[in-house]
Parts: sequence; structure tokens; C-alpha cells
Amino acid sequence: MPPQPTRRRVAVIGTGSIVGGSHLPALTAHADRAELVAAVDVDQAHLDAFRELAGGDVAGYTSVDEMLDAVRPDLVLVGTPPSLHRAQTVAALKAGAWVLCEKPLCLSLAEYDEIAAAEEASGAYASVVFQHRYGSGAVHARRLIAGGELGAPLVAHCQTTWHRDAAYYAVPWRGTWASEGGGPTMGHGIHQYDLLLHLLGPWTEIRAMAARLVHDTESEDVSTALVRFANGALATVVNSVLSPQEVSRIRVDCADATVELTHLYGHRNEDWVYTPAPHVPATRADGWRTPEADVPSSHTAQLGALLDAHDAGERPPGSGPDARATLEFAAALYKSAFTGRPVHAGEIGPGDPYYAAMHGDHPHWAPTEERA
Repeated sequence: MPPQPTRRRVAVIGTGSIVGGSHLPALTAHADRAELVAAVDVDQAHLDAFRELAGGDVAGYTSVDEMLDAVRPDLVLVGTPPSLHRAQTVAALKAGAWVLCEKPLCLSLAEYDEIAAAEEASGAYASVVFQHRYGSGAVHARRLIAGGELGAPLVAHCQTTWHRDAAYYAVPWRGTWASEGGGPTMGHGIHQYDLLLHLLGPWTEIRAMAARLVHDTESEDVSTALVRFANGALATVVNSVLSPQEVSRIRVDCADATVELTHLYGHRNEDWVYTPAPHVPATRADGWRTPEADVPSSHTAQLGALLDAHDAGERPPGSGPDARATLEFAAALYKSAFTGRPVHAGEIGPGDPYYAAMHGDHPHWAPTEERA
């Protein structure tokens, strides 16, 4: 009999809908490898309701530090509002726990570098939830593109056109820089353009625009960008919460094929379509079919990959420079949109106002006393 994998002791911070609806099912699916032992929420009623939902002997706490001291978990899942992510992630890392945190991992590159320093000091790792990378369709597409099977990537489109109404932004922590770090560029479209970066690799230049067209928020409600990648490909990126007909879409035109993904909040193999160029023989195109195993993009798939890394003692996917690259893309998009000039990869560092905050203290976008 092969040795059984170690069962990791897991705690959740935050017990809202994303934790109950996505993280809890993921833990249940991996119950042979992960055991939920504790939950934290400042709202006792929410905490009690979650513990009842989770079943079993899940300890409840209203303090993160108290939980970390008492439980010493192997893994912490963070599902609180974005403004709390950095402090809670750093606290968990300092306690020696690995972290899987909802997006965005933090609100700025400066905050990210604090997390990186905590990783270095503790030897633990922090990953951000970008579950769309982990569906079997995405794994297959990345393998084909990176391996050159579809020819050189040439043109791409990345579209997150969703709809959020005034009631959505009535929640106090939504729509402000201090609480969310940005608008749909940070909180909605980040899933799709993270997958685009995962498929195409490093970007080199971005030119962007942003606007506040409908909602009474500090941050934007729509942004658009033109992107140049290191491999020469050009792409468009749209992030919107103003679109009545909602869709999430990625299209990559390569020299030998077009690959398209169309979905909303998650994808399966059937959502990926490959169209060969006229010169490609059918026998070659047959090899591009999505794999028989159909793994939906989900927290379950990403948690499995993280547990694999934990078992191997290796840095998990979606952490380190990999996670930072997606956050840098967001910062560069904002900087380009607000300054009206192109931004190149690597230019935003300490001393740059867009390193400290996504609004970059721009006079037309930074928080005002009236809004504060």
C-alpha cells in the first residue's frame, strides 16, 4: 500500500458566501487531505451559522491572532473583504501557515512586497485564488500555446463584461480604493486577464483608459487596455460592470488556430473551441481536442494543486512572482489609464505613486475627504 498523504489542518478567516459556497465544498472534496478545524469571523452570528453548515468539530474564533495562537493550522483560507487580506495573510505566514487568499491578494504592489517578505521570513507561502487557471480546458490550452502546437500567438481579446447595480455598491466596503483597491479592474476582470497572462506569458507594454460612467464610486466602473506581449502578440482587455448581457471571454488567434473560451463565472472543457487555420490538416487539428477528463475551473481544482505543492514542500502555483505579475498588470493598467501614457513592465517600483496605491494619488481619482 502506498503511504497516505498527510491530512492538513485548515482554518478559514471569514465565513461569508465565498467561503461557504466555494471553499467549503473544496475542502469537502479534499477531505482525505484537508481537515477544517477552525473558523474566524468578527460577526458571531455569521460564525455560528457557518460552523453549523460545516458540521463536525470546527472551533470558532472572533480574533485571527487568537485562532492562530490556539490552533496553529497548516493552511489558512482567507475570504474576507480585500482591505483585510494583507494583514491577515502576513499574520498567518508569521504563524507558519500557508495561505490561499481570495483575489486580490492585496491592494498594491507595496503590500504584495510585505507579503513576500513575510514568506521569506517564515518559509511558508501565500497563493491567490485564480481558479480559472486550474480547469482542464485551461491546462490543455496553455500546454498547446506554450508548446507551439497552435503556431505563434498573434492577436488576443480578453473580455469581462458583467453587470452590477446600485444595490451591489451599497455594501459599505465596495467601490472605494481603501476597501477594494479598485473597481472591475481589480475585483472582476482580474480573473480573466490573469488567465490571459497565464496563456500568453509576460507582457511588455500597456496603454489603457478608464472611466466612471454610471456608479457613484471612487474607482472606475469600466476600463480598457491595449497590451503588447513579450512574444509579440497584441491584445485587448475590457473590464466592465456596466454590461447587461454578461459574458467572460478569451480569444487567442495563433498562426495555425484560434482558441476561444466563452463562459461567465467558471468553465468546463465544452466552453473551449479550437478553429484551425485553412492550411491545417484535420489530422493535426484532431490532436487539439480537449482532454477526456473534464475538470471544471474551481476552488476545488486549485486547492488540489496547492495541497500537492504542500505535500512536495514546493512553492505552490499562483504565488510568488507569478501572483505579483498579475497585480503588476493591474497597477500598470491604472497608471496608463490615469496618466494617459504607455506603461512598461517593471517600471512601477518603490517611489512610484502607483506602487503604493492603485489610484496613484491622481487628483481626479484619489479618495477625497467628501467620500472618506
